[in-house]
Amino acid sequence: MAYIRTETLVDTSPERAWDALRDWGALHERLAAGFVTDTTIDGGDRMITFGDGSVVRERLVALDESARRLSWSIVDGPYEHHNGSAQVFAESDGRTRFVWIADVLPDALADRTTAMMELGTSAIRRTLEGDRVRGG
Repeated sequence: MAYIRTETLVDTSPERAWDALRDWGALHERLAAGFVTDTTIDGGDRMITFGDGSVVRERLVALDESARRLSWSIVDGPYEHHNGSAQVFAESDGRTRFVWIADVLPDALADRTTAMMELGTSAIRRTLEGDRVRGG
């Protein structure tokens, strides 16, 4: 099983970053604009469309308010197994450390998944910092 981890420092408060992360239906607007172009809620799942046109169904596994952690699984997509999580950490200077982890099978999808997560992490930083600049 491939283990993939990305992280970035974001010039926004952890409260703002967590508020955007926990907003399950607004991924394309509040967290990863451009990387994700649409989010549709279907029951408790969300269907997300990426900028490259690919679509996956994600199922919410857990939302932990105190840990500022969200976990999900891609249940309709290219993986035999997918478990993802994202977590927001406060830095001493008031910024946020955003960490995204995925465990995936088959291993053959690790390189593509890593590339997508790196693009996504950059989009998350830009989106969250842009939200701060706009005063949102």
